[in-house]
Amino acid sequence: MSLLRQHLIDPEICIRCNTCEETCPIDAVTHNEDNYVVDADKCNYCMDCIAPCPTGAIDNWRLVNEPFTTEQQFEWNELPEENTEALSDSDTPADDDEVRELLAQAHAGVRARAPDSAGKPLLNMFTRSAPARARVVGNYRITAADTESDIRHIVLDFGATAFPVLEGQSVGILPPGQTSTGKPHKMRLYSVASPRDGERPNHNNLSLTVKRVDGGIASNFICDLSKGDEVDVVGPFGDSFLMPEHPDANIIMICTGTGSAPFRAMTERRRRKQPDANGRLVLFFGARTPNELPYFGPLSKLPDSLIHKELVFSRLPDAGKEYVQHRMKARGNLLGKLLGNNHTHIYICGLKGMEQGVEESLHMIAEKHGLDWPMLRDDMVRLGRYHVETY
Repeated sequence: MSLLRQHLIDPEICIRCNTCEETCPIDAVTHNEDNYVVDADKCNYCMDCIAPCPTGAIDNWRLVNEPFTTEQQFEWNELPEENTEALSDSDTPADDDEVRELLAQAHAGVRARAPDSAGKPLLNMFTRSAPARARVVGNYRITAADTESDIRHIVLDFGATAFPVLEGQSVGILPPGQTSTGKPHKMRLYSVASPRDGERPNHNNLSLTVKRVDGGIASNFICDLSKGDEVDVVGPFGDSFLMPEHPDANIIMICTGTGSAPFRAMTERRRRKQPDANGRLVLFFGARTPNELPYFGPLSKLPDSLIHKELVFSRLPDAGKEYVQHRMKARGNLLGKLLGNNHTHIYICGLKGMEQGVEESLHMIAEKHGLDWPMLRDDMVRLGRYHVETY
């Protein structure tokens, strides 16, 4: 199913000031006696009209199979509701074996359901045989230039092609070319690092966190992309490693390296939409050094009122090796209180080798606080509150 992300104007709050029509450089905005509207055949998503609008009426979007005509929009008293029923799983192709294998590896330890308050994900809208085409609008190195770890923040823009994602979902990147045997290169899955409303709010784009791997076909292709290049994207994938939207949800995020991607998305979603939520965000993030920790600068600026940060480094000079599981034990009182709260969710993302140590730390902390960890863990998995995604 091919969807469009249509730009619309909310007739309920539009004050008919004519700013949008005057600003639009391609005359995509027009009006009659009742409404200002956007012509889908002309709109090129330049976004020039967004900032000048005094009410925000211009900043509205709908996923549609067929765009609303200007004649239809002229008759509206309010915006139509989002039609999510037309996007049910039965309307999309099933995951192929390639994707199933990748997801099975990531969830080999734990296969939980989604949290009760998570949004409804759209799945498999684009496939290897019919991918979405995205344009690179940003490629930024987010680790220091003098370190071996080359990690990139990649921003992809989908233009008029709707590619809706939720925090915690992944997309597949198809590197061009073929293997020596004439087969297409394997797809690689990458967690989305931006919230559902885009890397830039209300823009049809998303971001990825990608580490260059020696000999890695997909990672080197992505890390070498330049602004303006185009890339084939499939998905989205993932129906369980999703963010709870309940404002009382405590979210414990444990990661290493590029495993931070979904947690950047979740943190930014909470910052934008629920900055005063009762639930806590707690992050345990491991790397060799500060220079090798993705997003170290921006993370350091996030206020403690939004997120409790534990940045853990294993290769600091004149210091012993410390990993996330060690810091978790040191913060046992904090984690113990959260483990006893029915609103707490745990997410683990990163290298598969971290799972055992993290599990052992959670077990020890739970027991010190009078909790039966095996029983608690099973309950959390069953209720969609314990999630693991490792590679």
